[in-house]
Amino acid sequence: MKKIKLIFIFSIIISLMFFVNINFTYAITPISNPKYNGIDVSDWQGYIDYSQVKQSGIEIVYIKASQGNNIKDPYFEINYENAKRNGLKVGFYHFLTATNTEEAENEARFFASVISGKNPDCKLVMDYEVFGGVSVEETNQIAEVFLESVKRLTNKEVIIYSDLSNSINRFSRSLANNYELWLAYYGNYNELNNVETSWNNWIGVQFTDRGRIPGISGSVDRDVYTESIFLTDTTTTIPEQENQIQDFNTRTQDYVVRSGDTLSEIALKFGTTVQELVELNQISNPNLIFPGQVLKIITNSTVNGQETRGTGSIVYTVQRGNTLSQIAQNYGVSVAHIVEINDIQNPNLIFPGEKLRITESNNQTLNPVLQNNYYIVQRGDTLSGIALKFGVTVSYLVNLNGIRNPNLIYTGQILKIR
Repeated sequence: MKKIKLIFIFSIIISLMFFVNINFTYAITPISNPKYNGIDVSDWQGYIDYSQVKQSGIEIVYIKASQGNNIKDPYFEINYENAKRNGLKVGFYHFLTATNTEEAENEARFFASVISGKNPDCKLVMDYEVFGGVSVEETNQIAEVFLESVKRLTNKEVIIYSDLSNSINRFSRSLANNYELWLAYYGNYNELNNVETSWNNWIGVQFTDRGRIPGISGSVDRDVYTESIFLTDTTTTIPEQENQIQDFNTRTQDYVVRSGDTLSEIALKFGTTVQELVELNQISNPNLIFPGQVLKIITNSTVNGQETRGTGSIVYTVQRGNTLSQIAQNYGVSVAHIVEINDIQNPNLIFPGEKLRITESNNQTLNPVLQNNYYIVQRGDTLSGIALKFGVTVSYLVNLNGIRNPNLIYTGQILKIR
């Protein structure tokens, strides 16, 4: 009887061990001690001064190369050249939008063609986070086709970028066994215990999308990486690939300044902004350009409302006549939300061509009191009433906001209070 009990207990232990092995691990930890500080960037950041980025202690930069089967990030070449020139280690990622395996194969070829001839230091990345009704089984089939195709075309290792939710609910143990994980997690990534995920380890973590780094205007994704993020072979370039897509949605071109040209006229002609031209070409005096000068111009530099990053984020290009309150209302967020995540200094001053990041927000109403000490004028408001409400004088508000007629304010107008 005692022997039978021992056999029974032993069989239960073996069964439990087998169950754990074929299902999920209950903690996800770094594969080794993280020791590299990094960022990941796209055209959202605009022109980046990589000398300042390097001096701030950043060591690795992941650069968006492409999206879908015909969108090349317009800042890809510039980011790559300048990051390399300043001694940063670089990696590339592709934003996958495929809904079947044929599209996945096409996107792999496009990604490989965009990065061909380049010499990355870090493993290539599949960023697959928007699924458009595709089932879990189909998601894994699409991912596997893309990853295998990229690996075959580039002769480089490929990894998966995923948030915690998708690492649990979308990607299979089979994929986890074959491809390492760059995890997006904005909590304490050192305490990911009791988590049922297909991966045992991560090799990098994106820990915030609101990092502040010298040389970058506005926010940027921040990361930490382990040694495993680096490619095994960094001596060979990615093989040249024939580009089958001739009409990119975004492209960089050179423009030769003609007699009588102004930056504002050139910006208007190409659908860009003076600020972008100044930064992109490092122009010290925007009023001084000369015939024969060659300007680098990025056209269609934003994929309007198409790129989703993290938890429901888009990049919106301001159109002529837009106001922040109108944009906020269209996307069901608050003006304060847009002001905060875009680090807008003056909410009354936005201009056509400007890029705004808009993310999902639990605040679905327009909050009249903004976090950055601004106030949205409501129906029936007067300057004297607003001044009284915030304990300031009318003349203070007039001077602070450059108001010409104190008796004329309008609903939706944004006033600086402090």
